[in-house]
Amino acid sequence: MLYFLLLNRFFMWVLFFVNFVGTIYGYVWYMPQLKQTPALFLPFVPDSPTASLFFTIALFGLLMGRSWGFIQAIAVMTLFKYGIWAVVMNLLTLIVTGHLSWLGWMLVASHLGMALQGVLYAPFFEVKVSHLVIASLWTVHNEIIDYVFMQYPVYSQLHLYIQEIGYFTFWLSVGSIFVTWYLCVRRNRTIWR
Repeated sequence: MLYFLLLNRFFMWVLFFVNFVGTIYGYVWYMPQLKQTPALFLPFVPDSPTASLFFTIALFGLLMGRSWGFIQAIAVMTLFKYGIWAVVMNLLTLIVTGHLSWLGWMLVASHLGMALQGVLYAPFFEVKVSHLVIASLWTVHNEIIDYVFMQYPVYSQLHLYIQEIGYFTFWLSVGSIFVTWYLCVRRNRTIWR
């Protein structure tokens, strides 16, 4: 049942447009921070919209009967990572401030959806070890940009815990690499075609 839903072309087009609009919204959400970001770091600051952009491209490839392994690998890896990261950061905001706005709850729901769609579509993707390695380098490099060059996403009062968040995010990256390997590369993985 799930297989047929995920491959239903109408459902895939709806998901494509939802992610396309969500990607645009994400870049708009980051605009105040991007205006203050040195040009060198611009590709690495808007984490979630870039992850959803990769998935939008990967989904478009599926709709066109194409498989772009690197895009698929980085889509699964970054959707899972930033999906989980944003959920945790919003819940941490709730714990630290005692309040989470409706926008925060929308971000929790949408980012949970990001992580889920990456996991659900992974069996359709054709990812090689080389794609996994390149996507992993991008993902770990992004941690360096965020937490060494201090270009991390601005979230409420969470800057007070930036060292702990950086440490958590590093291990979330490692976990995301493992999830991508497990779902997309390992020999006995589930494959849906």
